[in-house]
Amino acid sequence: MSFSPRPLDPLGCSSVQEQRDLWQRKFCRIAKEMVQTEQRYCQKLELVTTFFVDILKAKGTLRSDIREDIFCSIKAIQSVNQTLLIHLENGYFGKGLDQFSTHMHHYYTYVDNIYKAQKVLQMQLKKNKAFRRFKKLQESRPEFNNQKLEDLLQLPLQRIDQYKHFLEDLTANISVDHPEYEQLSRAMTAVCEVSQRIDDNTRRHENHLELCRVQKLLKGRKMKVLAPGRWYICEGWLKVVPPKGAEAKPKMFFLFSDMLLQVKRCSSLHSTSGQKFTAEHAYPLQDCTVEKVFGHTRSQGGLLSLTFPRANLLLMSSNQENLNNWYQSLSSAIRKQNSKQTPIYQRDELCRRPLRSAADSHNTPANVASRKRNMLTAEISELPQEPPVEQEYSAPKRMKPSDASELSAETSSCVIL
Repeated sequence: MSFSPRPLDPLGCSSVQEQRDLWQRKFCRIAKEMVQTEQRYCQKLELVTTFFVDILKAKGTLRSDIREDIFCSIKAIQSVNQTLLIHLENGYFGKGLDQFSTHMHHYYTYVDNIYKAQKVLQMQLKKNKAFRRFKKLQESRPEFNNQKLEDLLQLPLQRIDQYKHFLEDLTANISVDHPEYEQLSRAMTAVCEVSQRIDDNTRRHENHLELCRVQKLLKGRKMKVLAPGRWYICEGWLKVVPPKGAEAKPKMFFLFSDMLLQVKRCSSLHSTSGQKFTAEHAYPLQDCTVEKVFGHTRSQGGLLSLTFPRANLLLMSSNQENLNNWYQSLSSAIRKQNSKQTPIYQRDELCRRPLRSAADSHNTPANVASRKRNMLTAEISELPQEPPVEQEYSAPKRMKPSDASELSAETSSCVIL
């Protein structure tokens, strides 16, 4: 709230009017910037649709399905945004953005396809010589101003983030009683949902890349890291303390949302496997507990005690920060894994058949056996199915090594405990 240096009347009308004037000035400044950026955005979309989509369709350089995979709904987005630009240039921000929010399905389609579009584009540039020459020729036009097609295809995702900030500023500088407030609020809600979809897709894509990287680090194909619903969390070196007091040996660990994978480095004598790892043990996090133990190392650091349903694991690190990071990551992963809903089996007493019937006084052994089989079948069919629960995890991180890695020539298969 701004205060006027002039004396206020009893109702404080001067300060209220000054606040309204301040809101109006901010609103106009934000609106002007939004119109200017929208003009540039539409011009760049037109470059893609005119010099790539339309010409490629006319020339037939790419098959229709490949062209659809690369450009997806960008032509529909360009049409929708041209209509929005007309409303913005005429000052109808509430009406224009409200109508624009009803066409968000074009953006949903585009953002869900963007990673596939990048992959198909790179494949065509590698294999299709005619398309590679066509792309280079189009990008050399003065209208593109040295912009690459790869960068232009990212514009709709970047523009959604800009819309989000513009709408937040516009709604913050307009009265709730203004006729356009409800329209701007609806538009902001729709844009924020698309922005959240972009963030979710980015996390899933980054997680998939991490899982693929770890899979390539493992020798052989016995251990499958790529699995539906699995999230990569962190990795690093820790010393495994044996139960019989032998020397602790450093091992590499990969922590995922559902398991802790222990591996060892392959022998450097193998030219193709020197930088790879062999999986030794896969510890499931379901029903696992972790405790931090101190005082068992001479320098800073400590021990982590992990208790699994079929095994116990004692891990040591001489680096306090590394130990704390592992403890926090393990605790969070175990808590989320164990928080999955456990199915509760309930029987409907009204639907269950009685064990004995008062009217049935002449039960034969065959009738009793048949009735028991029917009851068993009915009770099994009544058991509810547990719905799949998706777990969200923070951005993956790699722990810094606490000890030097140990080279080993031994080979062993992965044991799932």
